[in-house]
Amino acid sequence: MTMGNHSAVHTFILLGLSADPSTQAILFVLFFLIYLLTLMGNFLMVLVITADSRLHTPMYFFLRQLSFLDLCHSSVTAPKMLENLLSEGKTIFVESCLAQAFFVFATGGTEACLLAAMAYDRYVAISSPLLYGQLMSNQLCVRLVWISWGLAFVDALTNILLAVNLDFCDEQTIPHFSCELSSLFPLSCSDTSVNFTLLLCSSVLHFFGTLVMIVCSYARIVSAVLRVSSITGRSKAFSTCLSHLTTVILFYGSGFISYLLPASGSSLEMIFSLQYSMITPMLNPLIYSLKNKEVKTAVERMFRKYFHPLM
Repeated sequence: MTMGNHSAVHTFILLGLSADPSTQAILFVLFFLIYLLTLMGNFLMVLVITADSRLHTPMYFFLRQLSFLDLCHSSVTAPKMLENLLSEGKTIFVESCLAQAFFVFATGGTEACLLAAMAYDRYVAISSPLLYGQLMSNQLCVRLVWISWGLAFVDALTNILLAVNLDFCDEQTIPHFSCELSSLFPLSCSDTSVNFTLLLCSSVLHFFGTLVMIVCSYARIVSAVLRVSSITGRSKAFSTCLSHLTTVILFYGSGFISYLLPASGSSLEMIFSLQYSMITPMLNPLIYSLKNKEVKTAVERMFRKYFHPLM
């Protein structure tokens, strides 16, 4: 990408979570552990689902993609945030900031599309269990994943290509721990009305659009479950959706509230940003493994196979 005229300023300062050195040390340890758990948990999910042939189904195919995406999404912001907690300068190059904003937007958008695809998968599994294997074919699952990545990256690229032409004047500080498009616009001395309009349209079409698809899928799921005569059957059907619904609430709830808040660097904004960028990727493997007997059994089989002979 060709950069615009940024001769007036070459770096930004990320103010981060705290200016107190002792607090920064505590936060570094805390978020380093969170990031480490995120890497371990999601990598374990990818490994288990790939290695266990019993989990080679559409639902676990999407779950593996979600775990890989959480690895990417958390790795976009966590390393720089941890570095800034230990450094005094807390600077980031304009080019690096725009690159980070691009990947935050792209991975977040991909996760929104993927959650919509997973909601559709649960709807097909509950409403048409006998035709589930045919309707959710491998080709369709792969196509849905590629569409999710493609739409998100095109959306992010369109916004970033317009943002690289902005001019940033004087030394600028970002009241945040990471670079996001919404936090960059107030720093520009150029007219950002077109950028803001494009970002708003992208958010409405991309994030609200996928949320509408998820809500419609769950409305049909509820309708299908209510037609089940036995209470046991209803409970089993709802339990298969509980983990996905929990992830949807965590992701969309914190994401939308964070983007609706003004880019002021308030503690509330920081909390919701941390929620969808670091906490949710850490919790997703726990949500799906603790609520899923098949995953727990697969993990036990893998540990017995590879680690029991060493004991």
